[in-house]
Amino acid sequence: MDRLSSTSNIFPAGRDDFTGQLGLIWQVIKEPLIVPVLKLLVVVCLGMSVMLFIERVYMGVVIVFVKLFGKKPNKRYKWEPIKDDIELGNSAYPMVLVQVPMYNEKEVYQLSIGAACGLSWPSDRIIIQVLDDSTDPAIKSLVEVECQRWASKGINIKYEIRDNRNGYKAGALKEGMKHSYVKQCDYVAIFDADFQPEPDFLWRTIPFLSRNPEIALVQARWKFVNSDECLMTRMQEMSLDYHFTVEQEVGSATYAFFGFNDRLIQIWKLGAGTAGVWRIQALNEAGGWKDRTTVEDMDLAVRASLKGWKFVYVGDLKVKNELPSTFKAFRYQQHRWSCGPANLFRKMAMEILKNKKVSLWKKCYVIYSFFFVRKIVAHIVTFLFYCVVLPATVLIPEVSVPKWGSVYIPSVVTLLNAVGTPRSLHLVVFWILFENVMSLHRTKATLIGLLEAGRVNEWVVTEKLGDATKSKLPAKATRKPQIRIGERLHLLELCVGAYLFFCGCYDFAFGKNRYYIFLFLQATAFFIAGFGYVGTFAPHS
Repeated sequence: MDRLSSTSNIFPAGRDDFTGQLGLIWQVIKEPLIVPVLKLLVVVCLGMSVMLFIERVYMGVVIVFVKLFGKKPNKRYKWEPIKDDIELGNSAYPMVLVQVPMYNEKEVYQLSIGAACGLSWPSDRIIIQVLDDSTDPAIKSLVEVECQRWASKGINIKYEIRDNRNGYKAGALKEGMKHSYVKQCDYVAIFDADFQPEPDFLWRTIPFLSRNPEIALVQARWKFVNSDECLMTRMQEMSLDYHFTVEQEVGSATYAFFGFNDRLIQIWKLGAGTAGVWRIQALNEAGGWKDRTTVEDMDLAVRASLKGWKFVYVGDLKVKNELPSTFKAFRYQQHRWSCGPANLFRKMAMEILKNKKVSLWKKCYVIYSFFFVRKIVAHIVTFLFYCVVLPATVLIPEVSVPKWGSVYIPSVVTLLNAVGTPRSLHLVVFWILFENVMSLHRTKATLIGLLEAGRVNEWVVTEKLGDATKSKLPAKATRKPQIRIGERLHLLELCVGAYLFFCGCYDFAFGKNRYYIFLFLQATAFFIAGFGYVGTFAPHS
């Protein structure tokens, strides 16, 4: 009777006929329909939580062993600096192509081109290729002039444009590889428009490729130059540092430490699309760049691994780059990063299973661990469990969630994720709330990728601000940025926030689990995001 009376408070029947009818309908459908469905969802979410928990604990254990007993890449593989040869001269050095794809990069084009041209390597053994897909004539002219300026200094730089943007970044990289001068190159380094490699980048990466013919890619770590710009960039740093500190290290070191003679084990979302050096032979053998998904780097890495190529992650080699600091840019980026892997999973699962060079157990391992758990389950369970199912159990007390599933497992997973950025441990509560907000978009993007729905191949270039926010700071002080209300309001976040707030109020009044503390905090986070008070605002000239 207590449960019946508490649930009837959702739609009190005595106030008027309308609410009375709603209350009656609720009582009719609750027991035979709502309760069984919610119980099933709880079981499914608990199952996914256990999958994610095991994966995180596994990686935590492996990274401890790797840090204590593992060898650095230059100890696991042959690595010797390339030395001058009196007889051969500069021809002893391999020919390197450096690709810099860009699209309307007004704020950062000088930084990226300057960093690429500043790479230390024999001048006659390097070609800088700027792939400009800009649609703004003014920006395109600026980029061309910048390339001419460096060419006048003796830099071998090529300015390449296309008549269309077919394939977006993958299409630009593919077209860039078709030029006749590329045939003389052995390796290709790729840097997105906001990446700034140190001058010694090639000296530290090329020896891995020249001394080890089985290696296809050498990948560097990303270093975020604007991580302290706002709270949102700090949250991104926490997530990405875990990826590089744990996932990449585990993936790169698994073969050397545990003896898994399988290249697929090393594909922990390699950032092969930027800040890395590819062996052109491996790139071509794998089929080159393809634009069938929005994660062309992961696509190429998987195909190269199926051909038997290896990858090396050099964690102590860092390349500066910029995190998206506006909420709009970050949402677009996360859509691409979540939709792409899910869509690639749909396209390549059977191809991986049919591959004869990889054992069945290891195929299942990659499909289950890398794709299913990390790229699908991790996104869906975060939103479905903590933002939909758990709040719903407040309204339906007949369904309960065990404490190990609602408290212990998420606490352990959170702590394991936070170790990647020790300096931000005090922000872990904000990180949890922010990740739950972003899980809404990641879940939506994941489902779009799996189902190949309308926005599956949507590619919106991540907006880079460079030093724009700093250089235009005085103007901000005198005039507030003009932003339309429609650009600030995000209805999905507001709707989820309202749902969580309602559940919190009901739990505060009638519940016994005290979920309302979490529900009110999470609802506030959704409201803040829904009203657009996240990140910085891009300055407008």
